[in-house]
Amino acid sequence: MREPGDLMALREMSARVGRDMSMVQGAGGNSSLKDGDLLWVKASGTWLSDAAEKDIFVPVLLPAALEALARDDERIPLAAPGNLRASIETSLHALMPHRVVLHVHSVNTIAWAVRRDASDAFATRLAGLAWRHLDYHHPGLPLARAVGEIVTQDRIDVLVLGNHGLVVGAESCDAALALARDVEARLALPVRAAPAPDEAALRRLCAGTDYRLPLDAGCHCIATDPFNRAVASGGSLYPDHVVFLGPGLPTVDGADALAALLTRAEANRLPAPVAALAPGLGAIIRRDASPGAEAMLSCLALVTSRLPRDADIVYLAAEHEQALLNWDAERYRQQLTASRL
Repeated sequence: MREPGDLMALREMSARVGRDMSMVQGAGGNSSLKDGDLLWVKASGTWLSDAAEKDIFVPVLLPAALEALARDDERIPLAAPGNLRASIETSLHALMPHRVVLHVHSVNTIAWAVRRDASDAFATRLAGLAWRHLDYHHPGLPLARAVGEIVTQDRIDVLVLGNHGLVVGAESCDAALALARDVEARLALPVRAAPAPDEAALRRLCAGTDYRLPLDAGCHCIATDPFNRAVASGGSLYPDHVVFLGPGLPTVDGADALAALLTRAEANRLPAPVAALAPGLGAIIRRDASPGAEAMLSCLALVTSRLPRDADIVYLAAEHEQALLNWDAERYRQQLTASRL
């Protein structure tokens, strides 16, 4: 199949965004390019950071994507044979009228999008942009339907997704990236300093267990700062948190508490928590944690450390968490992430 000449620009822009932890973490986020009746969109489970080295974009017929949305079908057929699936957000990309669409899980945007008290800030900080703020909707078809109601009424270039992230549309890759960075700059929040971790104590806590220290030392601020810890253990902030880390994060005050946590999980026939927080010491993560889980723990640190202490936090409801955990599309994405080299 003929590739559009500016697909390389999409690859380069996507790779640049994917390598920026403040914009995208792990397999999160997606991007697309419209070329006539074809939509080139990131494949589900692939990483934007790999866009320059791997073929992560798949072609979809735009009419087919819109027809799938109309019949509530998550599986959108590719326009050419392939082993990958189109992104679970393909319908959203198809609905946006822009030639280039970029969806990111940018940490400043998320740090606002998980707050109940953000509306006034959006109105002030995003003034002059064609923007809308949506409440949380389950990714995929429910989110696409909500977006469809908006874009049929007006041309919107910026969508702030409650408890989720940011979507921007533009006519070129450079313009889309510039718009996403503009929104992040407008929504930028100061990072609160956190007490240093006690890595020696964490290693003693992990000794003889299936846990280790996270690769990113910045993750420890989730546990060493009491406010960050309260936010992270109080519930789930956004979809990828649930998918890769599980609902909320447990706290363990010492080796006995960790052993008790694992015993309860086994008794309830549940997997051991992917990660846990040791108050005042730092974070720990399972030795078999996927690269996606590592990235999401880093994201959680970046988001919680930007939340002001008086923020009115909105968590995902239990039914939203269960919908994500029981979703075949997310199981597929987890499998691809776990096998990524």
